[in-house]
Amino acid sequence: MTSVAAQVAVSGEDISKPADPAPEPAAVSALPAITMPATGERELRLDLFRGIALWLIFIDHLPPDILTWFTIRNYGFSDATEIFIFISGYTAAFVYGRAMQDRGFVVASARILKRVWQIYVAHVFLFTIYLAEISYVASSFENPLYAEEMGILDFLKQPDVTIIQALLLKFRPVNMDVLPLYIVLMLFLPPILWLMLRKADLALGLSVALYALTWEYDLALPAYPHGVWFFNPFAWQLLFVFGAWCALGGAQRMSRILSSRITLGISIAYLIFAFCVTLTWYVPQLNPLMPRLLEQWMYPINKTDLDVLRFAHFLALAAITVRFLHKDWPGLKSIWLRPLVLCGQHSLEIFCLGVFLAFAGHFVLAEVAGGAWMHFTISVTGVVVMSTAAWLFSWYKRVADKSGARAKASGANADMAGGEL
Repeated sequence: MTSVAAQVAVSGEDISKPADPAPEPAAVSALPAITMPATGERELRLDLFRGIALWLIFIDHLPPDILTWFTIRNYGFSDATEIFIFISGYTAAFVYGRAMQDRGFVVASARILKRVWQIYVAHVFLFTIYLAEISYVASSFENPLYAEEMGILDFLKQPDVTIIQALLLKFRPVNMDVLPLYIVLMLFLPPILWLMLRKADLALGLSVALYALTWEYDLALPAYPHGVWFFNPFAWQLLFVFGAWCALGGAQRMSRILSSRITLGISIAYLIFAFCVTLTWYVPQLNPLMPRLLEQWMYPINKTDLDVLRFAHFLALAAITVRFLHKDWPGLKSIWLRPLVLCGQHSLEIFCLGVFLAFAGHFVLAEVAGGAWMHFTISVTGVVVMSTAAWLFSWYKRVADKSGARAKASGANADMAGGEL
């Protein structure tokens, strides 16, 4: 993945520039105000949990072993992907919703499309270098199973056709499904924000309707050479839009519900239920305890179409987190959580790095040595490399931002929302 490629390809929108002159009042008078954090304040909870999601995604991409038992997918229906997409929707709406409110639909849409292009270029860089990494390992060690396991056999057979399909986001090697999903979701963000700034509940309702239609009529995007996208945008848009809805006032309107003891009790009960169900997946002796009618109703728990059980599991986790982890918790600024926060602040670069590190770790485990201790060492090493890279990105940003006005403008924009993907 190379952090250099990620930096060059996706430096992100320059949101540290001084704000442009405000538009005429008539242009935005019909739009509701977006509640902004206090000046200089940054929502570190978003950074923290996005960093956690990045670490978990990296560990989950490695072959299963000791450390993978510490990821949330083994204890419930959802996993780190839900966290990642929700926070992406939240931060995107916060940043570009304010831009749309202040500058209008056209300017905000142009900024969003610029960001889409940057992420697309990052995806192409990631695809190219990832493909080279897999091909080099497969040919050097004369092991074609790597090409088959990582899903690049079609590229080796028909590179010309496959590259075109990759540029169309239809062909993706293993572990490269998140960025195409995010590209599509961001591409349709302008009309979503336009409606949400006027009728937020209506926008969320239409998202729910599209989610229901996806399940009813099997809406999906085709993949190459066969099948559909692993993350169906028609379904996963619900989580993204829900994050945007929360950022633009929905979370405040739900504050009374979130603080209710009834909500807390339901959330805990559902998490316990999900844990008991997933326990039967790993302990076959417990499987007879599962009622057959319940199994027939639940299974399969579809990740591609964001099964409602997965969405509900994420909501339960989020409700408990918001209740007990306040944004002014001193631990958020602790040196022990600093690596996670920094990774969350540079999520695009760290995500790309994690994809390459996961395959490198897979190669070491297969060719050099396996075993629990080697798996643990590779996992920890990968996390350390990701954290070090995030620290370097943060250091470079501080050095580059020499102007006090630039730093102040950045603090009043995306930084306070936890940045962008």
